[in-house]
Amino acid sequence: MIDTLILSRIQFASNMTFHILFPTISIALGWVLFYFKVQFNKTGASIWNEAYQFWVKIFALTFALGVVSGITMSFQFGTNWPGYMLTVGNIAGPLLGYEVLSAFFLEATFLGIMLFGSKRVSQRAHTVSIFLVAFGTSLSAFWIIALDSWMQTPQGFEMINGQAHATNWIEIVFNPSMPYRLFHMLTASFLTVTFLIAGISSYRYLKGISLAGNRVLIKLAMTVAVILVPLQIALGDLHGLNTLHYQPAKVAAMEGIWETTKGASAVLFAIPDDSLKANRYEVAIPKLASLYLTHSLDGEVKGLDAFPGDIPPVKPMFFAFRIMVGIGILMLLAACVGFYLTRKSDELPRWLLKTLSLMTFSGWVGVIAGWYVTEIGRQPYLVSGVLKTADAVTKVPTNMILGTLVMYLALYIGLIASYIWVVFYLARQSNPQQIVRGLDSGLTNNIAGV
Repeated sequence: MIDTLILSRIQFASNMTFHILFPTISIALGWVLFYFKVQFNKTGASIWNEAYQFWVKIFALTFALGVVSGITMSFQFGTNWPGYMLTVGNIAGPLLGYEVLSAFFLEATFLGIMLFGSKRVSQRAHTVSIFLVAFGTSLSAFWIIALDSWMQTPQGFEMINGQAHATNWIEIVFNPSMPYRLFHMLTASFLTVTFLIAGISSYRYLKGISLAGNRVLIKLAMTVAVILVPLQIALGDLHGLNTLHYQPAKVAAMEGIWETTKGASAVLFAIPDDSLKANRYEVAIPKLASLYLTHSLDGEVKGLDAFPGDIPPVKPMFFAFRIMVGIGILMLLAACVGFYLTRKSDELPRWLLKTLSLMTFSGWVGVIAGWYVTEIGRQPYLVSGVLKTADAVTKVPTNMILGTLVMYLALYIGLIASYIWVVFYLARQSNPQQIVRGLDSGLTNNIAGV
């Protein structure tokens, strides 16, 4: 029987899974739009203005869904996890407040100018508004990552009568895992947007729309990707070493290492079995895990046997980690091949365009898998070593949570399908200025109706 704890975790996970898709795009896309605008101001080339006019619509749609799903998610702190705010609200509350006051207000204030002010304000003012919106999205990510990282590696606080009280805000914000997690997430955001732009531009190229402009965007995307993918691999290695130091049980679970071992093997594939406390059908490379975790072939890696009791669920961690790595390898191959072919000839092969089109939302898969590794790996704690998940869950009846969960899932499936449909619908339009006028007119009519 599924209890309140499991249902609450599924509900929050579904909300978080849906929500994270959109900030992942809006964080990097804001900076890409700023780049397009600067290039247009500098060169006057129409391809940069067309690129801006098209992608700003995607940004507006993405931003709207991110805000709505974020508000819904924040409600669940009270409805599903009242023990969370009761225990660590003195720290979580201010960090969430800083995000709203310093980041969201900045984005919301200048978003209208960014979307509809290109012909109403000076080009300099419009460019500055784009910069401030992009900066706001990154600042928002900073505060959210600071809170999540504190939940992973908490410090700078003391417990008084069962409640966490801040003793050092610098230590809270810049906790041991925060810099690694922040840069890893920001790079993931830029990779997601890089392949989104490459995929949609390839789709439009195959449709015969703005061939010269989309060829430039594909070439730009592949150039950025061939730089960012190796950088993300290096950041992932540093993040992994940090996690090994502060959360070794998480690393043992995602690597599928059950017993503490010197010269640990890297498990390529297996089916972890909790009852046997071993892997079935294991395919592994000897000593490789010790090499990349300890930088020594004979380095000792702690297994799950070193953490009796409080270990995260192994199977979802194990497979999510491999999906994340698999997407990274796929992106690396696509980036290298795409970078070479876009410089070899102006005529892009159809198979490359089709491949990039299929990889349009590949970044989402990697981000979700990585986020699952991060969050599931913290279990059974909500705040590592401080607050267990079971101690924070609501006492609301199970049937009520199940009912809202079904509604959430139905709504999210509908919204994500609609989002993808709208993105490709916009991609099929050959005149970006016509899209602008249509959306601008629709907004004006809506305001007049109100």
